[in-house]
Amino acid sequence: MTALGRMPTYLGMPAFPDAARRAVADSQLRRNLTHATTAIRAKRAGAVAELDDWEALRQAAKAIKDHTLANLGTYLLRLEENVTKAGGHVHWARDAAEANAIVTGLVRAAGADRVVKVKSMATQETGLNEALEAAGVTAVETDLAELIVQLGHDRPSHILVPAIHKNRAEIGGLFRTAMPDAPAGLTDDPPRLTAAARAHLRQAFLSAEVGISGANFAVADTGSLVVVESEGNGRMCLTLPRTLISVVGVEKVLPSWRDLEVFLALLPRSSTAERMNPYTTIWSGVTPGDGPSEFHLVLLDNGRTATLADRVGRQALRCIRCSACLNACPVYERAGGHAYGSPYPGPIGAILSPQLRGTGSAVDASLPFASSLCGACYEVCPVAINIPEALVHLRARAVEDHKRYSERTVFQLSGYVLSSPRRLAAAQRAASFGRHLAGRSGRIRRLPPPLSGWTDTRDAPAPPPESFRAWWARTRGSAGRGGQAGRGGQAGPGSRPGGAAG
Repeated sequence: MTALGRMPTYLGMPAFPDAARRAVADSQLRRNLTHATTAIRAKRAGAVAELDDWEALRQAAKAIKDHTLANLGTYLLRLEENVTKAGGHVHWARDAAEANAIVTGLVRAAGADRVVKVKSMATQETGLNEALEAAGVTAVETDLAELIVQLGHDRPSHILVPAIHKNRAEIGGLFRTAMPDAPAGLTDDPPRLTAAARAHLRQAFLSAEVGISGANFAVADTGSLVVVESEGNGRMCLTLPRTLISVVGVEKVLPSWRDLEVFLALLPRSSTAERMNPYTTIWSGVTPGDGPSEFHLVLLDNGRTATLADRVGRQALRCIRCSACLNACPVYERAGGHAYGSPYPGPIGAILSPQLRGTGSAVDASLPFASSLCGACYEVCPVAINIPEALVHLRARAVEDHKRYSERTVFQLSGYVLSSPRRLAAAQRAASFGRHLAGRSGRIRRLPPPLSGWTDTRDAPAPPPESFRAWWARTRGSAGRGGQAGRGGQAGPGSRPGGAAG
C-alpha cells in the first residue's frame, strides 16, 4: 500500500525506469504490444474519421465534464436522491479500504461466498478481489481478457485490453493448464478459446447470487447507471444475480441524458473503434420481476476530492477510460502497462495515479516522468485532457515533494554560468575536456551524480573540440583587429563603414 493508503501499488514494483528497462528487454512483450496497439490505432483513426463533427463533440464533452466537476457536490446529491427513489441504496466511501469493507459486508449479508464481476477499473483501484479473498469470497472475472489475467495470476496491463501483453499461443497454453474444464485438444484458434471461456463462465453466471460492477457513467437526473461492453458478459452479471453492487468513482456522474448522448458517441469510437458498443446496459434502481431485486451503489472518492482541488491536475478526472492515449503512446508501446505499477497504466495513469495515491512512493514519484511529452496522447483524447501539461505540472510537484536539492543546485549553477559571457566561455573550454571521457564511441555513457540522472537512461554526446565562441574568435577575430575583410569579402565584426580600420 502507499503512504496515503488510498490505492494499492502493485507489490514489489520498482520505480518506472527500472520496471521499463526490464520490460523493454522482453522482445516477445514488445512484439505483442506493437502488434496490438498498431492495429487498434489504425481502426480507431478510421472510426473517428467518419464523423465530421468529431472535434466539436470532443469540445462538448470537455465542457460537460468541466461543468460537472465544478458542481460535483450538487450532481452527486441529485444522483443519490434519484437512485434512492428508484429503490436503490447509496453508500459513500472515502477511500479504498472503506469501499472494500462496504462491498464485503453487502456480500456477506447476501449469504454469498462467490460473486461474478464485470470489468471494473474502480474495483481494481481499490484491490477489491484481494479484499474479498481475504474474507473467504471468490470473485470470478467474466470479461475474457480479465479472465485470462486472473487464470494466470497476473495483473492487467491495459485499460481496455487487460491481456494485451499476451498472444494467442500464450493464452491457449494458459487455458490448457489453468482452466479445469478446458476441452481436450484445445487449440490456439481464437473462436475455440472464446468458446472454452464461454462454457467455463456459464455455470458461474447461472449460479451467482451477487454481481459486482463499475459504471461508465451515472446520470444524476434519473439515477441511472450505464455500462458499455462488447462481450455480453456484463449484461449477464448485471441482470441475473439477485443482488447487484456497483462501485463507481464520483467523477463518473453526468447531469442529464442529453449529456450522456455525447459520450456514447465518443467512447466506442475511441476505445473499440466501433460506432456503438454491442451491449449498452442502463438501469435505474430495481424493478420487481426484472433483474436484481437489490441494488447498491458505492460512490468512491479515494483521492478524487484532493485531485479536484488542483487546478491543472483536475482535468484527469474528465477521463472516460477509453485507453486511446495508451495506444498512441510510444512509451507505453515499448514498456507495457505493468511498468507503471498501477491499475491505471499509460499516459492517463502517469497523471492520475500520482494524484490519487500521492507521490510518496518511488513508483508514484517516477510516473510523471514516464513520457516523452510528444503530445500524441492529447491529440487522441476524446475529452481533451492536456496530459503533457499535467505531466509537467506533476513533475514539478514530485521534485518539490522529494526535495531534490541536487536538481535545484544544477539549475542555480547553470543560471550563474549563463548570466556571464566570461563564465560561459570558461565553462565551454572546460567542457571540451569532456571529450576524453567519451573514448572512441564519441558518446559519454557515464557521468557522476547529479548528472548521472541523464546518463542512466541515455548517452550524452561528447562536447565538440572547439566551441562556436572559440571558433568565431579564431576565424573572424582578426578582421576586427587587423582591418581585413572577413570570409566572402564582407567586413569583420570590428570594421567601420568603408572598410577602413580604426
